[in-house]
Amino acid sequence: MSINFNELRDLLGAIAQTDITELSLKTDAFELSVRKNAGQVPVVVPVAPIPEVIAAPAGLTESVSPPPPAPVAEPPKETSTPSAIDQKWTAVTSPMVGTFYRAPSPDEAPFVEIGDAIRKGQPVCIIEAMKLMNEIEAEISGQVMEIAVANGEPVEYGQTLLWVKPA
Repeated sequence: MSINFNELRDLLGAIAQTDITELSLKTDAFELSVRKNAGQVPVVVPVAPIPEVIAAPAGLTESVSPPPPAPVAEPPKETSTPSAIDQKWTAVTSPMVGTFYRAPSPDEAPFVEIGDAIRKGQPVCIIEAMKLMNEIEAEISGQVMEIAVANGEPVEYGQTLLWVKPA
């Protein structure tokens, strides 16, 4: 079996854009195993230090109190959620994993800007997935209130792309 390196490169690129950490393909004449760990970031949870107990020399009765526990950091707040006033906004979400683009090409104007009125079925952005450009259409009519992703940023399935105030 001959290997098509272009197809292999496309497959590895697609795997790199997903949460897949291990993949194995086997045939009678070919075997491929892929494992990735490079994109993983370990989660560090702050823990109060354990006080070290040291035996006091005989004759000393001084007591030592343990240090106060370290403050626990609050988890970061999500920035792409609307405020309490804006609960009527509707999210336009990504239907796939890929790269978000605001315009059909780098030298053209973006599909939508903040404040634009959009209608159902109107293209609002492009998600590139596996070298395919997929136009994402608005599912509702309304006004674009916020663009939650920067141009060229990777997006996940279900991630909010735009916030729309329904008409």
